[in-house]
Amino acid sequence: MTEDPLAPLGWDAELDAERATLDDPSGTPARVARIDRKWCTLWPAPGETLRLPAPEDLAVGDWALLPDAADRITHRVPRKSALARRAPDGSAQPQVIAANVDWVFLLHSLAAEPNLRRMERELVISFESGARPVVLLTKADLAADAPGRLVQAEDVAPGVPVHVVSARTGQGLDALAAYTAGHRTIALLGPSGAGKSTLVNALVGHELQRTAAVRSFDGKGRHTTTAAELVLLPDGGLLVDTPGLRAVALWSEGAGLDEAFADVTSLAEHCRFRNCAHDAEPGCAVRAAVADGRVPEARLRSWHHLHAELEALQQEQAELERAQRRGRRPPRRSAGQGAPDEE
Repeated sequence: MTEDPLAPLGWDAELDAERATLDDPSGTPARVARIDRKWCTLWPAPGETLRLPAPEDLAVGDWALLPDAADRITHRVPRKSALARRAPDGSAQPQVIAANVDWVFLLHSLAAEPNLRRMERELVISFESGARPVVLLTKADLAADAPGRLVQAEDVAPGVPVHVVSARTGQGLDALAAYTAGHRTIALLGPSGAGKSTLVNALVGHELQRTAAVRSFDGKGRHTTTAAELVLLPDGGLLVDTPGLRAVALWSEGAGLDEAFADVTSLAEHCRFRNCAHDAEPGCAVRAAVADGRVPEARLRSWHHLHAELEALQQEQAELERAQRRGRRPPRRSAGQGAPDEE
């Protein structure tokens, strides 16, 4: 069977089926490689590049349909996945970081104490996106206790692949090739200083992204990636490199929270009350698991925090819908509120 000429760019049967749902599915598919303000760079075929005005709803990784003249975008192919966070301006709207991603690599540096609460937050938005998360513990060459931190990450991400890697020495990089096999797309997500740019350079095989040392006084990195960008890998597959994100405010309908906290969710099925809040209710199976050490108290606190954030988001969305029906503008929440990712 002859491979689709767009397959090296990530086109597959699932996207072809999504395209068929459009009222007008005609046109040539092209993948969005980068967006700069109101312009986007597209790949209509391997080795070909176009630059066209970008509709507001476009994100890196999207597939757009072009007419024969290839002078504009007529439609966006429905996404099979969308990695999104709450918009950083505080509005109850999503900001899509990357579209049509198969795997999300969550990078956390072993050169510093891991931020497990941020990792949980990233797991929620990764599961919600429709892609699958993979945790990468980077900078293994600088780790003081890699085995111990591996155990910590595995406890926070049950059932999720966790790899210890070093982009500088090559440790663990061979195992990552399996995730891009079959022209799959991965997205890299993590704070500045997690080693994203160094990892991109290692996977690509040359210096594609500029790197910078982390700050000595707090161990945090400088932003070296300024815009999300799609990158072709030499052995097949693609990756989306994203800027370091200080805040990862949730954008979720709750399914991502259930998957990221599968240990809590499975225990909740045995609570006496179906609407148990896992607080002070009698017969709470989750609290019982905390009491006997099966679930860490910090993990349940994190679940409560994220659950409350999602409930607040749902209330804001409802207020926004009511305000739109009345022709009013609802109050805007300050950016980053409810997203203490740097704790």
